[in-house]
Amino acid sequence: MSIVVTGGGRGVGRAVAERLAASGDTVVVIEYDHDALDWLRQVATPDRLVAVVGDAGDEQLVTRAADLAERAGPLTGWVNNAAVFRDASVHSTPAAEVLDLIGLNLRPTVVGATTAVRRFLAAGTPGAIVNVSSHQARRPVRGCLPYATAKAAVEGLTRALAVEYGPRGIRTNAVALGSIATERHAAFLAEREPAEAEWIDVELARLHPVGRIGRVEEVAEAVAYLLSPAAGFVNGVTLPVDGGRSVLGLDPEAH
Repeated sequence: MSIVVTGGGRGVGRAVAERLAASGDTVVVIEYDHDALDWLRQVATPDRLVAVVGDAGDEQLVTRAADLAERAGPLTGWVNNAAVFRDASVHSTPAAEVLDLIGLNLRPTVVGATTAVRRFLAAGTPGAIVNVSSHQARRPVRGCLPYATAKAAVEGLTRALAVEYGPRGIRTNAVALGSIATERHAAFLAEREPAEAEWIDVELARLHPVGRIGRVEEVAEAVAYLLSPAAGFVNGVTLPVDGGRSVLGLDPEAH
């Protein structure tokens, strides 16, 4: 069996790809940054991980990734994880630029889901799609308008796909992430003074009822479950993988 994971070079995407490959699936990883794929040379199961370098919003490139996946085995799953973190505010940024930023996050998910659905239907086999969303889809953080808007659209797309294609054997779900310890998060902290970095750690622990931010491996386990036959009756769900952050609902800028 084969699965495509977009944005699979680092962080959550890499953890998902490694988790799925460890279970015996062939995973085609789409990643924009060539340097983010260096780890593929060191994995224990290189035959189960295939890299495609490029934009996950490029239909031709995504089609090539799907072709590679199907050569390895029946396509059974698709994970739309690729995202771009560029912020803008409507009071200071032209509307066209805001829309472009929303599209940078939304387009890869639409292209990936479209490709997956068409491949599943053409093969006449069931399949599962998992879209990676964020707690910001429902509780935006100030300054993150394009990202929060795109993720809200991703969750709406998830529900629409579930209703449209569930009867055809295609399940679509999403995971809405809280703060996760990734390379990007580590780089963000490294740019701060030690006292500020420590304060950020304390604040993030306060926002998550489990008392810490998440690990990429924890997200990978949730995604693997949603792709698996064990989740055969789970469709159209947005699963918070956020340590309870969305339930607690604290404003990160309250202090």
